[in-house]
Amino acid sequence: MSISPRKQTQPVMVGNIQVGGGAPIAVQSMTNTDTADVAKSVQQIMELSIAGSELVRVTVNTEEAAKAVPEIHNQLIQKGYSVPIIGDFHFNGHKLLAKYPECAEILAKYRINPGNVGRGKNRDPQFQQMIEFACQYNKPVRIGVNGGSLDQSVLTRLLDENRLKDKPDELPVITREAIVISALESAAKAEEYGLGKDKIILSCKISNVQELISIYQDLASRCDYALHLGLTEAGMGSKGIVSSSAALSVLMQQGIGDTIRVSLTPEPGGVRTTEVIVAQEMLQTMGFRSFTPMVIACPGCGRTSSDYFQKLAQEIQSFLRSHMPIWKKKYKGVEEMEVAVMGCVVNGPGESKNANIGISLPGTGEIPVAPVYEDGKKTVTLKGNKIAEEFQELVIRYIDSHYGATK
Repeated sequence: MSISPRKQTQPVMVGNIQVGGGAPIAVQSMTNTDTADVAKSVQQIMELSIAGSELVRVTVNTEEAAKAVPEIHNQLIQKGYSVPIIGDFHFNGHKLLAKYPECAEILAKYRINPGNVGRGKNRDPQFQQMIEFACQYNKPVRIGVNGGSLDQSVLTRLLDENRLKDKPDELPVITREAIVISALESAAKAEEYGLGKDKIILSCKISNVQELISIYQDLASRCDYALHLGLTEAGMGSKGIVSSSAALSVLMQQGIGDTIRVSLTPEPGGVRTTEVIVAQEMLQTMGFRSFTPMVIACPGCGRTSSDYFQKLAQEIQSFLRSHMPIWKKKYKGVEEMEVAVMGCVVNGPGESKNANIGISLPGTGEIPVAPVYEDGKKTVTLKGNKIAEEFQELVIRYIDSHYGATK
């Protein structure tokens, strides 16, 4: 199956990152620290940036958080990090931006939820204030509609209109329409208030995979704003990974989406960077972008009763990812490399030959030797108790010889 051409959307500059306009699909993440805790927030933003997050969103919900943003930014710059920081505003954003102009100036983008910007008569004036601040400071805005905090005035209006139809639509249909309409009407108002189309990004997030796909297909067909993709709450562990992959991959396959976030609930004690790695691997396995050399490893079977190949694959994968911040500056194209770590003679030699560099480890009962293949040709056979260390050295040597500055 071929990938549909990317839908042409308006380019939007978020700090030093272009979103939309044919730019590569950007990876975004969000901190889960208290933004007012400068040290913890700086540390997590650095971790997310190192992992590969190209945009990082922080919660700006209190005066303490707003006051902390400039110091967070200053410390990141001092440490050599220039990742754009996005402010996530709900309920009181208009007040915080007015009271803390340095925060408003430093943030690379504002995120506004039409359902939480204000209620009743306050909604439009407070939304307008937010947009006017964006215009004043020349900042883009993501208008992010969430199913769980949908603007009830829009839903009520559509329900009233639906009752007058000869054949009223079911509630899920009306709800999907309300989500899309809320985003589009808010974007239109933002333009009326002076915000350029090249400053607007839209998102319409819910947690149901099939509903999300339907909503974004509808949204993409009705506008050319840059679109941010993601489930509202993907979930924890494998459920969150599968849900996000199922929804976002279908949309990106259809050419929809300019930036993505995999909103994983971390395991207890787990790291926040997992969501960044999942987003990168999703983009890379689908062929949209390359971030780090891919490790191909067999799942194991009765022929591989030892876990040696599993440990080696894990070590190689961790080794490659940990070195990418340095390698991507030194070795052009190394992120497209494939490394195979196979566990027995059935598919081992074949998969190893197809990779840039691969090793075929002996399975149960097989001769205790491990042939290594580079670009389809066997170059050496490893044996003994230092196979892992020797193979890692061969990988380093391959990278240097094939992706070095003179190549």
